[in-house]
Amino acid sequence: MQRRQLEERQRKAEIEAQKDAILRTILTPEARQRLTNVKLVRPELAEAIENQLIALAQSGRIQAQITDDELKQILAQLNSQTRKDYKITIKERGWK
Repeated sequence: MQRRQLEERQRKAEIEAQKDAILRTILTPEARQRLTNVKLVRPELAEAIENQLIALAQSGRIQAQITDDELKQILAQLNSQTRKDYKITIKERGWK
């Protein structure tokens, strides 16, 4: 049982190392830092962006490194698509 868990952890670590290596080549250091910050706040969004960027890089659709400003634009577009608006309604009751 422990051996299986150890192998799974090693496999996940290898995959993460490969992802990190690819992202290091396609993102500028500032963009990588921004993506790391996003990962702290919204890990699912950062994971989706990472996977999308890696897929684009592997298909040859990314020609130059993505800058921080370009990553900001990508994040803004995704945020506007996935953002949820919350409405809080307070109803007065006679509980005084």
